[in-house]
Amino acid sequence: MNIAMFYHSLVSDWNHGNAHFLRGIVSELISRGHEVTVYEPVNAWSRWNLVERHGPGPIEQFHQAYPELTSIPYQQDDLDLEEVADEADLVIVHEWSDDWLINGWNKLRAQRSDFRLLFHDTHHRAVSDPRALGRVNLSAYDGILAFGEVLREVYRTNGWGQSAWIWHEAADTRMFHPLPASEKDTELVWIGNWGDDERTQELEEFLFSPARQLGIRLRLHGVRYPEGVLERLAAQKMEYGGWLPNFKVPQAFARAKVTVHVPRRPYTRLLQGIPTIRPFEALACGIPLVCAPWNDREHLFTPGKDYLVAHDGEEMKRHLRQLLNEPDFAQELATHGRNTILSRHTCAHRIDELLAICRTLGLTESEPRSKLATVG
Repeated sequence: MNIAMFYHSLVSDWNHGNAHFLRGIVSELISRGHEVTVYEPVNAWSRWNLVERHGPGPIEQFHQAYPELTSIPYQQDDLDLEEVADEADLVIVHEWSDDWLINGWNKLRAQRSDFRLLFHDTHHRAVSDPRALGRVNLSAYDGILAFGEVLREVYRTNGWGQSAWIWHEAADTRMFHPLPASEKDTELVWIGNWGDDERTQELEEFLFSPARQLGIRLRLHGVRYPEGVLERLAAQKMEYGGWLPNFKVPQAFARAKVTVHVPRRPYTRLLQGIPTIRPFEALACGIPLVCAPWNDREHLFTPGKDYLVAHDGEEMKRHLRQLLNEPDFAQELATHGRNTILSRHTCAHRIDELLAICRTLGLTESEPRSKLATVG
């Protein structure tokens, strides 16, 4: 198939977690022989911040890490949706796109039946800021790809789009897998951004306080940490490593003995059951994982076997102490978690799911594009 994808950014993951999954699914599609074109806005917010803070080097590093991945920058004045549709069997538009683009594709799909159009949502705005989605028209979209059951139900309840499917994020196991490490130079590593005050109290309870009380080495990576927080961490001898390209995260995991997942508040209260991509990537790398509470309503994992759950700060301390003091138990947990990823939560699994959805929409990998106009 010829697939056109409109996302915020492929090349920058600065405060842009969706780039992780996007890179994985595009890599998988290309490996299967599909023609994939990714479009991203000129001076996308994430890319602009990345270059402003770190220069052009990270963009060059991205292309070295993913030599098969490229994107086409666009702006409203020079993007011809008709031309894109002329070549595409399938168009996927991500939720973090401008209203004019989302609505423009809706209008074109209402006029043409020779391509299929899907809307991909990987955020909590549908429940935390529903007015944002109220500004766009999804009536002609062939369906919604929602990254969890609770989000799919939001679309169904509101009548947004014709159909809605669950399409969870997953680990790109080409990039995320265990790496040998000559030395574990830290006990605990945290990979995550500050989060717009969406988990400030939770980070103190489940990350900073347990590390401080246990007296263990903590290294953290991420962006948008307030200066006051950084000063406090430095005073407590906690190492802040700043932004880390996502493709270097497996190296950070290899240097540590354990990691934790602290969900943002919207995913524990408004969109229960959606883990976001961080646990998938950690488990794929074979590092023992402890999670702050989140309700795995869809039974994606097996708590207690794939990872441990800490319901409060005291339980987090106990779990971390056990994993650090009992290496055999830690290895058993990590192995089970990685096997779960390999069995059902890789980007290859998600592409299998996407292609199955495409078949329900009249798209097959073998049929010539000219036949599509006779379907639907």
